[in-house]
Amino acid sequence: MYSPVRMASRMLLMALGVLSVAPSSAAQLVRIGAAHFPPYTIRPETGADSGLLAQLIVALNQLQSDYQFVQVPTSIPRRFGDFKQGRIDVAIFENPQWGWKDVPHTAVDMGLEDAEVFVSQQLPEREQSYFSNLQDKRLALFNGYHYAFADFNSDTRYLASHYNVTLTYSHDSNLLMVLRGRADIALVTRSFLSDYVLRNEQVAPHLLVSERVDQVYHHYALIRPQAPISGEAFGRMLQGLRDNGQMLKIFQPYKIALVAVPQG
Repeated sequence: MYSPVRMASRMLLMALGVLSVAPSSAAQLVRIGAAHFPPYTIRPETGADSGLLAQLIVALNQLQSDYQFVQVPTSIPRRFGDFKQGRIDVAIFENPQWGWKDVPHTAVDMGLEDAEVFVSQQLPEREQSYFSNLQDKRLALFNGYHYAFADFNSDTRYLASHYNVTLTYSHDSNLLMVLRGRADIALVTRSFLSDYVLRNEQVAPHLLVSERVDQVYHHYALIRPQAPISGEAFGRMLQGLRDNGQMLKIFQPYKIALVAVPQG
């Protein structure tokens, strides 16, 4: 039997149902560029949700409902074009020194520090002084990375003309070259080396790690001027993850330091 009261109740419940899902459907999509940079991002083009960026995105999405963060695969050389053309809104784990000088952006200090270290094969006669001079060494480097010892110039022709280099797209391969005597020194991030030794415990005694640091990675998130999120809003979210302990939980196991973020 038709009942106006029952019909009105149903309509009210339907309306409440629509309202209950409105906040999530209204969330603005923010695309974070994911370039292969282990352990931060690992082969994003394969669709694998591995690496620290994937964990950070989960934490950001759990923290709030105004924005929906997703990772969009890019590459080390392609990320500049993707950023300028609006394919990605945020370039993350970056530094303005790494080729971003002429690209408009807002830099957000993430308060994260890693370091690039030199690694060679452990030999009886080899000491820390081995890392003092790079000119006479065979270097295994990651193609596209900006190294301090080379004045942050990642151009392959420049590197080849000034150093004896082999360029690859794999830190694992570079360390294997060192272990097999095909390269004298590889440069890797401290975070990657920590993860590599955990995965390959048997190689630790065969590696000599430099006390010399090539550069300290002080990480920034670079926000595109037309991005749906502002640098200020993104910075507040990162602070929220510091406050609830998620930043420490994600990055401390990889020996990535949380440092103070300058206010203002």
